Amino acid sequence: MAVALLVALPIYADGYNTNWYYEVDKKSAWQGDLTARLKAIEGVFEGELGVYVQNLASGEVFSWRADAPWYLASLIKIPVAAQVLAERQAGMLTLDERLTLAQSDFVDGAGPTNWHDPGTPISIRYLLEQMITVSDNTATDMLIDRVGLEAVNQRARTMIAASGGNPDELGPISTLVGVRQGVYGELHPDARALGGMDFIALRQHAVSQRAQALARALGVRTESFTQPDYDQAFDAYEATGENVGTLRAFGDLLASLHGGIDDLSAEQRQTLLAVMQRTSSGKRRLKAGLGEGINFAHKTGTQQRRSCDAGIAERANVETTTQGPWVIVSCARGPVAVSAHERALASVGEALRYSGALGKPW
Repeated sequence: MAVALLVALPIYADGYNTNWYYEVDKKSAWQGDLTARLKAIEGVFEGELGVYVQNLASGEVFSWRADAPWYLASLIKIPVAAQVLAERQAGMLTLDERLTLAQSDFVDGAGPTNWHDPGTPISIRYLLEQMITVSDNTATDMLIDRVGLEAVNQRARTMIAASGGNPDELGPISTLVGVRQGVYGELHPDARALGGMDFIALRQHAVSQRAQALARALGVRTESFTQPDYDQAFDAYEATGENVGTLRAFGDLLASLHGGIDDLSAEQRQTLLAVMQRTSSGKRRLKAGLGEGINFAHKTGTQQRRSCDAGIAERANVETTTQGPWVIVSCARGPVAVSAHERALASVGEALRYSGALGKPW
């Protein structure tokens, strides 16, 4: 069966062509192989996978549920970083500028920013590094506060449009504390008034006990909740569209880091890609399956029953100009255990490697 592929148009000195690819019908030998491998992975994973791959040299695309909506979790931190660097380029901030950590800034999750005492001045450079490499939520919200949530959302739309994509395929980006307010707010509307420290306290409880803990914190009965449990509350929150998008749209966003965007110079884009290459939170995901001989500048995302990994991959030694770089975006949803998601995403990396999707297998 013919599979729709995208073939890149040349980019000339006029700048980045916003219609830089077009769709054609074409059969590619590796597409059927990769499809079979993904079906097999899902059979073991017992959940769903989404995969989007684009060769940025040729424009060729593979899509596996890439046009369905997915919760992107911490992938949204990439446009936050891009906006910070755009404002650096414009002279509106410097990476050495220090932001003062307030107690109200704390958000639960990974990262060392929470190890600092309130009142500590922390550089934007440090916050940017921690936001990307270890997915620090407190660092993220401090940077969003500095540049503005509206600017972050506009940045994401601009990046998608720069690659010829549809910005409407990405829902509104929220703060990380806003995610907690949204999820717990699906259980009880009063939870939307809670702050970061409240959610840190709630996270001390097992997922199965969080509804009861929330009821105690709010002084209400669980019978007043509008969702039966945390799992279904998260499903309801995802349905609002916040931090949700197609993998194709997010792939277009990533492609702008390679192809260019008017107010984000090559220097700033390389700064961001260099930080993404230092990501340490996804060693057991796509990178594990891709193996040696490939550089992967990427960002991971993890939430309730949902995991993602996305970035730009380049091979150390390519035989032809059509062998990359590649945008790769993959998400998984289903089982509770993060370890199951990581095994599935590592298997996706192996499937990309051995199917020939990224050129001759290595």
